[in-house]
Order: sequence, then structure tokens, then C-alpha cells
Amino acid sequence: MIDLNHIDELARRLSGLVPPSLREGREELQQNFKSVLQSGLSRLDLVTREEFDVQRAVLLHTREKLDQLQRTVTELEAQLGSRVNAGAESADPSAPPRH
Repeated sequence: MIDLNHIDELARRLSGLVPPSLREGREELQQNFKSVLQSGLSRLDLVTREEFDVQRAVLLHTREKLDQLQRTVTELEAQLGSRVNAGAESADPSAPPRH
């Protein structure tokens, strides 16, 4: 959720930048600035810091799991490769190849 205090502060700062000749409508300008800022920010696809941190933790856990699975697959491929090679060496050379 967007922190409205920050938007209020920014709207106050923007209205403070208005030339003195236009300061009579300062409150109205400040409300307009606030409205435009809220509208613009609400259209952005933003997440809270808490949501970001949760998704980051999930991603890190997923990455660790993927690394572990890759190591397991590599080990299994190596075992399978050594069994295939051992089987080929012990096979009868005069026997026809299997398909």
C-alpha cells in the first residue's frame, strides 16, 4: 500500500514551489497535486516491501532446491553412464548389437 504521508509531503513541497502570485490557491493546488500523485502511483504495478521480501525468500529457496536437483541429476547421469560403459565392456563382442 502507498504511504499517504509521503504523498502529502510531496504535494506540500510542490505547492510550496508555486510562485507567490499564485499562492492564494495553494490549498487547491496541494489537493490537485496530491490527487495527481495518487492517481499516477495507483496505476503502477507496485508491491509492498513485505511482499517483495517474501517473494525474494521464496525465490532463494527455489534456487537452492534447483541447484540441489541439478547436482542429483548430474550424479544420476554419471552413475548411469558408468553402468552403461561397464555393461558395454562386459558384453560378448560376437553378440549382435541390441536396438
